[in-house]
Parts: sequence; C-alpha cells; structure tokens
Amino acid sequence: MQVVTLDFGNIIDGRERAARGGAWIDVTDSATGAVYGRCAASDASDAGDAVEAAALAFDAWSRTPAQERAALMDALASIVESRLDAFALAESVDTGKPLALAKSLDIPRAAANLRFFAALLRNERPERYALDGGAGGAPMSGAGGAPESGAAPGERGGRAEASNDGATAAARIVSAVERPAAGVAACISPWNLPLYLFTWKIAPALAAGCTVVGKPSEVTPATATMLARAALEAGFPPGVLNLLHGRGAEAGRALVEDPRVAVITFTGGTATGESIARAAAPRFARLSLELGGKNPAIVCADIGHGDAPSFDDCIAGITRSAFLNQGQICLCSSRILVERSILDRVREALVQRVRALRLGDPLVAATEQGALVSREHRAKVENAVTEAKALGGRVLCGGGRVPRDRLPARCAEGFFHEPTLLEGLSPSCATNQEEIFGPVATLIPFEGDDEAVAIANGVRYGLAASVWSGDRLRARRLAARLHAGTVWVNCWLVRDLRVPFGGWKASGVGREGGVEALHFFTESRTVCGAE
Repeated sequence: MQVVTLDFGNIIDGRERAARGGAWIDVTDSATGAVYGRCAASDASDAGDAVEAAALAFDAWSRTPAQERAALMDALASIVESRLDAFALAESVDTGKPLALAKSLDIPRAAANLRFFAALLRNERPERYALDGGAGGAPMSGAGGAPESGAAPGERGGRAEASNDGATAAARIVSAVERPAAGVAACISPWNLPLYLFTWKIAPALAAGCTVVGKPSEVTPATATMLARAALEAGFPPGVLNLLHGRGAEAGRALVEDPRVAVITFTGGTATGESIARAAAPRFARLSLELGGKNPAIVCADIGHGDAPSFDDCIAGITRSAFLNQGQICLCSSRILVERSILDRVREALVQRVRALRLGDPLVAATEQGALVSREHRAKVENAVTEAKALGGRVLCGGGRVPRDRLPARCAEGFFHEPTLLEGLSPSCATNQEEIFGPVATLIPFEGDDEAVAIANGVRYGLAASVWSGDRLRARRLAARLHAGTVWVNCWLVRDLRVPFGGWKASGVGREGGVEALHFFTESRTVCGAE
C-alpha cells in the first residue's frame, strides 16, 4: 500500500481544504511511476464554492488601484524567484521534464509573466479622443479627430470616425474608453507546462481586476498549489485567487457552466475546447481557447547559406523544436518538411542528432529527455507509433518505450518513450494529421514552395510553424502564406511577451499575451461628452 505524503487541497477564500465529498486523486512521480501525493477530487459543489468566493471578492479587488494590484503581483513573482529550486523540483517530479529545463525555462518564465503584466498595468494609459466642434459639432479636421496625449501607444495619428448627430452647439467632445474588469475568470491550464501556462492566464486576469478560479490539471497539481499558497503570503486578499483541483469532466465542467463566470480561458485539447465553447455559448461568456497543433518545420535546400545559421545550427534548432519537453509542447514541430534535394543529408543529420539526445533521470543535470507525464499518455504515444507503422511508416530512430536496462534503477517504472523519427507516410494520413503530443516527428519531402505551403496548411490546425532557409526573403514569403498564429524564421520558441499568441482554425480562438490578453479580461465602455 502506497504511503501518501503530500496533500494538494483546494484553496478557496484564503483557506486550503479537501473536496466536500472527501475524495482524492493520486498524484504520480512521472520518472518513477510511484504515487507521492494526492489532490482534491472536486465536484460541482466545490466549484460553486470557489466561484462564490471569487464573486464576493470581485467588487473590492476590481476597485483596488492598479498600482496596488501590480505591487502584489511583483511580490508574488519575488516569492517564486526566491523558491526557484523548490518550484522547479516539484515541476520536474509532476511532469517528468528535466529539472534543468524547469529551472531554466518554466519557473523563470512564470515569474516573468507576473512581472510583465504588473508592468503593463502600471504603464497603461487612458484612451481619450477629442473632437472640436464648430456649428453642428463638426470634427476638428476632416472626418476625424485626433486622440489626446493620453492615448494608448500605437493609437496616435489614426483617424477617429465621428458622428455628431444631435449636436446643437460648438463644443469640445471627448470620448473616453474605460476598461472595467469583466468579473470572475475561470483559468484552466494544462499539464505540460503547469506553472508557466497557469501564470500566463492568471497574471493578466488579476492585473485587469478580475478575481480568479484557477483549475490546473489534476495530473500536475503541485506548483499551482504552491503558487496559490504564495499568493496569500504575498498579501492577495482571500477570494481573489482561488484554486480548484479535480477532473475536467467533474470540476472543470461545473466551473465553465457556472453562470457567475464571466470569462473563460482554457489551454488543452481541441475536443475539450469544443465542449467548453458549447457550454459558454448560450450565456455569451468571454472565451479564449488555445488548443492543439500539428506544426510544420519547413526546411529549405538553402539552409546554412547566406547570413542564416549554419546547417548544423539549423539541425540543432529543428531537433529542439521537435523534442523539447519530450515533444509535449503545443508548439513542437511534429511534421518536418524537407526539400527533396537535401532530404538524405537532413535525414542523416537529424537521426544522428536525435540519437544523441541524453535520455534518463530528469533530476540529473545532463538529462535532455525525461519521462512522459503519465502512464496513460505514454500508451497514447505508443499507439500512435504502432498506427504509423501499420500505415507504412518507417522508424528511423526510437520507436517505443525505453527498455528498463537503459534507465537508472530509480526510473525503472517511469513513463519513458524514445524520441522517434518516422518517414514514408502520406501527408494526409492520420499520423500527419492528428496531434500526438509526444516525442514523435515525421519527415515529409516536398518539391518547391507551393507544395511546401500546401502540405503545411493541409491540416485542421494552425497554431505555429517554422521556416529554415538561408534566403531570408524566401523565408518571409513562405511565412506570409502559412496558416498559423506564430511563424518562426530560423529560430523556434522565441516569444516576446508583448505580442499576441494564439492559433488559427482548430487551434483555438482568441489571443493571449501583451495588451490583448489584459483587455480580454475586461469589458469596454465609452463615455462621450463635452468637457
């Protein structure tokens, strides 16, 4: 019988507690397969409690001055930074990712998310637009007026279309745009980048003045719980940030169906996103969905030429884009499209690079490939590889779970899968159409740019893509034809926090990041009148 050592309870109205029904869900160390803790198995009653707490706290929090909200977010970021090692270890244990990756990417980015939206909140300027009226209130210049000096960056110099119906006397008319917080926000985050993506959602929500019910994946509850506890230490009032654990079909469904929830943001699978959209539609809840991807990396014959990175650097970048975090990133390049004239060279180089990836105990500093998140997810990846082979796919390297004798004794029961390259599959087959979300990538040859674009766009997803070429003009032309929310040229996973992020088609709706994320959690109200 396993000894449960850690409890991750719900945090509602400033208090940590078990689910009302008393049920728990086992939490497993992905690298060892051992249960090390449990999280609350919440149901509709717990979800209702969390939303009630958020609703009661909303009025006071939404009226808290922006500078005070920003200061609390910076205080929380400081706690995360001061506990980097503890957060990183918890993230590695929950997900199976290399500890070095959690320390260098996941946890620093979580703190950066909090600091970024705090700074954005401090620097946001009021939007005010003035029209000077003569007889009948005609605009000052032509058909439009100019924004006042307090206009938001990027809005200067634009034309403000104006109607002066009903104006009876000359007046200086000012239109002020207000952005009050929308209300209670449900922030539902996935298991692959637990704290990174949890903060990516709650930071703009809290900055905007929303109160939050956050629901992390029940597979990876540790760091979200640690963050919610830290928020109380930082001074966030009870009820402002609430944490709800549990399964999606129970706690998650009740949360998104609650009529008191005004805003829903979700990152996860496309099928779940569709279900959430159906639940939100009848009450017109504000909705952002970041869903699946089947991202192409287009490798042109001229890589390594011109002023672009060298051939070896491109191969290293493509390998990273396919296998970072064991391929469990929605932005990973699961389809590697290679111009046929260099297919043999690229194949050889990629196979050599993938075989050299250091796979093993995530807690060892040199490890590059850790475990998959769960036994169930490893089975899903294995089934996808089996199906690919049945469709005629050839395994170039990898192809299955890691043999026990290749793992340290501590990890013998962990959920490891070899990084796998496949080729010989049609672009239209299931392997090249459906998201696997694991350490599996396919090589697909193409002849010329038109075919590359047709293959790249020939899936129902449109999240991200990358283009690798020594001709930057050609790369930009290709990028302009791709149906994707983000396109990288000769790089990957470079993200400026100021720019919007999201997908086309079945990869989602709405955008996260920058001002768009902050405004997503608000309503807009224009107050127009004479000064």
